[in-house]
Amino acid sequence: MTNQFDSADIAACRALLKGGSRTFHAASLVLPRRVSDPAIALYAFCRLADDAVDLGSHRADAVARLKQRLDRAYRGQPIDNAADRAFAGVVAGFSIPRELPEALLEGLSWDAEGRRYETLPDLYAYAARVAGAVGAMMTLLMRRRAPEIVARACDLGVAMQLTNIARDVGEDARAGRLYLPLSWLRDAGIDPDAWLAEPIFNADIAAIVQRLLHAADALYGCATLGIENLPRSCRPGIRAARALYAEIGRELERRDLDSVSGRAVVATGRKFRVLARTLVSRETKWGPAQRLAPMQQLEETRFLIDAVAATPPRDAVLPARIRTRPIEDRVVWVIDLFTRLEQRDRLQRTASFR
Repeated sequence: MTNQFDSADIAACRALLKGGSRTFHAASLVLPRRVSDPAIALYAFCRLADDAVDLGSHRADAVARLKQRLDRAYRGQPIDNAADRAFAGVVAGFSIPRELPEALLEGLSWDAEGRRYETLPDLYAYAARVAGAVGAMMTLLMRRRAPEIVARACDLGVAMQLTNIARDVGEDARAGRLYLPLSWLRDAGIDPDAWLAEPIFNADIAAIVQRLLHAADALYGCATLGIENLPRSCRPGIRAARALYAEIGRELERRDLDSVSGRAVVATGRKFRVLARTLVSRETKWGPAQRLAPMQQLEETRFLIDAVAATPPRDAVLPARIRTRPIEDRVVWVIDLFTRLEQRDRLQRTASFR
């Protein structure tokens, strides 16, 4: 088993995310290289896992194959694939407990079986697996393992997933998926199956989307405390990711909460303003990490926090030290990235209508 991060594998992972996971790729540009390289490897594996289940025709089989790939990565014998090789190095080098990526695969298996969620806590349990687990793994890459900080990372992951669900209500429905809490629909007099067969936007759906955004915003608020206890060099990148996702909710509100008729997209100019405001703002003066302890964690993420606490850390193998760009330069890189991505999307949309 190698403990080195192969530069070619990391480059392949970065190219994968640049083409499909814009928000994370942009945020990764303002993370220090010692964190962004393993983070790229982690997200590439997670992205490939998500696509294998979400886009494949035999979803249950895809989950089974992913479990085999995970087992090989933890045995130090990854398949001959850049993302798997890099991921194996990350989980070994940063003492990532196996329960975390296993939770992600469990969440993907719930997607494969078309599971629905009766209550908001049920939805939290799903989000804890597909997003909270990733947040916890990211925290370990930043060399933070204190339970109160891992809990806030899980909050951020869950908040982002709730935002995704709120944004994609119509898109999910047209694909036969329903993530809105069923009890909320029934309380509004909406039959879930009937609505899924003919998804329409109305005031009741708007109210449900708003409730989901309120739940996400509460968790974004909790996550802020955790961000301020991360290494100083990591805070701008995580703040950027948090701000960009939270802004999706604000865009939904500007669209009167209609995520059924179309997908809310934050305009490039607004992304620039959000990033600039986030990356150059003065840091909030929070106390030391111990000040987070009295805050309750979501019960649905407790198993992730406990798994980290039960796993002793080891010294991570870091990439060779390189010169880091000043934060102002990195902001320019992010803005330039979004400009190029938006231009590419416009060209693709134009081509699709020819």
